[in-house]
Amino acid sequence: MDSVENDALDSYSRIVTGVATRLTPLVAALRFRRPGSGRGGESAGSAVVLTGEGHLLTNAHVVGDATSGQAEFVDGTTARIEVVGRDPLSDLAVVRSHASVPGPPDYGNADRLQVGTLVVAVGNPMGLSGSVTAGVVSAVGRALPVRTRTAARIIEDVIQTDAALNPGSSGGALANAQGRVVGINTAVAGFGLGLAVPINATTQQIIYSLLHDGRVRRAYLGLVSSPAPLPAGWSERTGQRTALRIVEVIGGSPAEHSGLRAGDLVLAVDGTPLGDAQSLQRLLFEEAIGRRTEITVLRNGALVDTVAEPAELQLDA
Repeated sequence: MDSVENDALDSYSRIVTGVATRLTPLVAALRFRRPGSGRGGESAGSAVVLTGEGHLLTNAHVVGDATSGQAEFVDGTTARIEVVGRDPLSDLAVVRSHASVPGPPDYGNADRLQVGTLVVAVGNPMGLSGSVTAGVVSAVGRALPVRTRTAARIIEDVIQTDAALNPGSSGGALANAQGRVVGINTAVAGFGLGLAVPINATTQQIIYSLLHDGRVRRAYLGLVSSPAPLPAGWSERTGQRTALRIVEVIGGSPAEHSGLRAGDLVLAVDGTPLGDAQSLQRLLFEEAIGRRTEITVLRNGALVDTVAEPAELQLDA
């Protein structure tokens, strides 16, 4: 192995070691007992320090229906934790420690990640505290379907990585080479294929709501859609390559009352061009509930404007 290869490996090792040194003390192992469960009814995962006031960020599926649990840091410090809020449709949750915790790490913006970017995962896979793995961003913009008993959603712009993740890694940190947390590890999709919820403007809004309100209020239109290409002429006229084709309109929903129909191509909402399911979901938060919303669609070769008033999305869990 020549000196150039040695220098590259040394640089790689220094980056991973630096991130591990910085983040390992800030990632806790979590343990919860499921309400009403008997022996063996426990869940485990990881969490990242979120604030200096004792808040930790983790996955909603790690928390489940629990209201309290225990956190343990790599130095052996343990603390009782209470669940502040959970959002199953983003798979994020916030808990709070009853004991002091280290200061939070820096949080970055996953929207700046590129395929091939070095990332480091820190968590507690299989109960092995303080575990660190490294890899690259394998893909960005993945969609991860999530579902409760009454609603379904797509987690936006999920990060795919080949950094090894295992059961117990969920809720841990995915960091860039600068040690900034850019994702919360959420799923093992297969060998060499891990997924993380991104830290970006949308999830920061969700985290803020969980911290301050304990829940996330979303607007509900009542339509099922999928991205579809615009006809060539309309693509040139609007400057958009894709739109959202309405596959189904839920009976009695705000979408039905507005006159939207299956087969319509949604071009814009309140003048904001749309191109994918995520771009519509970004608009459907608390401020949209009950607000007059203009939806522009392409129907039978003509532009049609409809007006809807989104209701509040009701979740059971």
